[in-house]
Amino acid sequence: MTFDALAIRKDFPIFQRTIRDGKRLVYLDSGATSQKPEVVIAAESDFYRLHNAAVHRGAHQLAEEATDIYEGARETVARFINASIDEVVFTKSATESLNLVAYAIGNALPGNRFHLKEGDGIVVTEMEHHANLIPWQQLAARTGATLSWFEVTPEGRLDLSNIDAVITEKTKVVALTHQSNVLGTINPLSAIVKRAHEVGAVVILDACQSVPHMKVDVKELDIDFLAFSGHKAVGPTGIGVFWGKAELLAELPPFLTGGSMIETVTMTGATWAPAPKKFEAGVPNMAQAAGLGAALNYLTAIGIENIHRHEIALTTHLLAKLSEVKGLAIVGPKDMQDRGGSISFTFGDIHPHDLGQFLDSQGIAVRTGHHCAWPLNRKMGVVATTRASLYLYNTEEDCDALIAGILDAQKYFGR
Repeated sequence: MTFDALAIRKDFPIFQRTIRDGKRLVYLDSGATSQKPEVVIAAESDFYRLHNAAVHRGAHQLAEEATDIYEGARETVARFINASIDEVVFTKSATESLNLVAYAIGNALPGNRFHLKEGDGIVVTEMEHHANLIPWQQLAARTGATLSWFEVTPEGRLDLSNIDAVITEKTKVVALTHQSNVLGTINPLSAIVKRAHEVGAVVILDACQSVPHMKVDVKELDIDFLAFSGHKAVGPTGIGVFWGKAELLAELPPFLTGGSMIETVTMTGATWAPAPKKFEAGVPNMAQAAGLGAALNYLTAIGIENIHRHEIALTTHLLAKLSEVKGLAIVGPKDMQDRGGSISFTFGDIHPHDLGQFLDSQGIAVRTGHHCAWPLNRKMGVVATTRASLYLYNTEEDCDALIAGILDAQKYFGR
């Protein structure tokens, strides 16, 4: 089947509007959040209109319908990442998912395999989003564990030359991004996972920038935990996914306590329901789960491999065009080896915020700033960058509009 981005755009109501004095919307900020197709908007709306009730709690028809929709969404997520249904936990965001596992590990008592003590090691990378860095900084501070990291090369790739010195016999946790939200780099997981498991450490993957864009199979990757957000995968805001191997979820302490996550309760104690309920205290984000299920079914119908090939073709085209612009410097890999569709760059002495505002005046939406990755920006020697991030609804015309906008900005600022 031929991939038709123009036909796909018709599924997204936002692309039917104009922006900035009638200009066509050129949306190049899917790394921040994706746009939503009508089927997702309808799924969330229909839940409220037709099926609204608290899941897992009522004996009436609405409660049964709501529960079926909610658990159906869990099944859809499980299929999408090749997991078991009872390994999929719904959260409000990927940030909450990563905090969940960090806090849960911090709650582990002596004797539990996740218990951290002074001298144990936590490993991250220099390219982490703050959501997969600060929770581990805080956990290290609370437990006395040591935080260490893989450095990033000037080309924007992980330096694994000293992998045995970074991941040591004392390492208990290795947390890293699958694909950098700034550089577009897709990290080589196999060597890291192999070394981590050799020393008995668990691997936690921030997959926010990979799950929506390419096939992610948790069994093939052999990771232990994974997090991704619904809103970056054409789904609603307010829902994230936390996945973990069943045997590890059984040992992991809960993050939040309250209703729905208990097995028994007395006035002096409680026992926990099995996962995933153990990690879903309170009335969950039901309508958002309905929307996420619709989103992943939508991506599946198009074909995640088709989406990935389309993005690779667009990124190849845009990298080539950007490399021709005098004074523009790409921050990160300049070729297509192990990279995805996020491209960050600087442009002479035009500040990224100024460039972003000018592009916005032309109807072109990009992201500017540090992209929630201050340590990486410092390592790459930049204060901020402009980022264009591509997705299934983008076209070569969008890429060419960005290039034209950059050249017009050069004239506007007199550079």
